[in-house]
Amino acid sequence: MNSLEIVYSRNVVEFVTVANEYCQAIEQVNRIPATANLQKMQKLLPLLYLKASLLPQTERVLDEELEKYVSEFDYNVLHQKWLALLNEYDSFYEVFDPSIQFGHEAVTASISENLLDIYQDLKNFLVAYSIGNEEVMNDALVECTEHFVQFWGQQVVNVLRAVHMLVYSDVDFENSGKNDTVQPGTGNPKWLDSFWGTDEENEDV
Repeated sequence: MNSLEIVYSRNVVEFVTVANEYCQAIEQVNRIPATANLQKMQKLLPLLYLKASLLPQTERVLDEELEKYVSEFDYNVLHQKWLALLNEYDSFYEVFDPSIQFGHEAVTASISENLLDIYQDLKNFLVAYSIGNEEVMNDALVECTEHFVQFWGQQVVNVLRAVHMLVYSDVDFENSGKNDTVQPGTGNPKWLDSFWGTDEENEDV
């Protein structure tokens, strides 16, 4: 299969469709409530992982590096929107971090940062893919697949845990910080403190 056949193959087109939907959801974060955003992520993240795992293997054909389309400013603006949306529920304890492998050190992760790291790779791929130059499309696919294996694939499965927990924890985002029933750091409930890394017993871990 040549590069032209690969970039227009069914698995690639389906991945492009899901990646585009994910990027639109990240960009349109202010259009729907926090719970609806998280429910959308709950459905898109596993689908995104599945479609990425089915991408065909291909090799680079260009010598030069591909252009990056997501600027630091773009990243930071969207990151702040998601951070403001999630407020104190943005941070959670991560159970696996590639930098420490299977050590016992606790790592605090950010939902918004994970989501935006995934977005950055996908958006760069989508813009390059939309140019219509088969060689650029091919190399963008190679780079996106490599980054899936090395970086954002792990981020998808990591952040899905936190998204799942929030979707089913009845958090009141409209009164975030004011709710005495479910609020990290208050012991209500204790299991939620443990998950978000705000329980006092784990502060020095």
